[in-house]
Amino acid sequence: MEKTYKWDMAGHIKTKDDVIGYLEAALEEKDNELLFAVIGDIARSEGMTQLARELNLSRESLYRSFSKTGNPSFATVVKLLDLLGYSIEIKQKIA
Repeated sequence: MEKTYKWDMAGHIKTKDDVIGYLEAALEEKDNELLFAVIGDIARSEGMTQLARELNLSRESLYRSFSKTGNPSFATVVKLLDLLGYSIEIKQKIA
């Protein structure tokens, strides 16, 4: 019998380029649930316990916020990305 393991993207995010590529791909989909889950994967790759502490949230609350069914506030998204060393940039769409 073949043994299987649950695949977790967080274990495969190794570099800043990985993070940027993953976020850009999620943003292209224009799907909030996917975007929050991707940010959650990135946060897990960095260590949720410390990030939650720095955001003054419980670890469980941070996990829930960035799950596929989570709905974090914009402020939480911006603060988390800032802690991870990223910012949101707005640029004009090219038609």
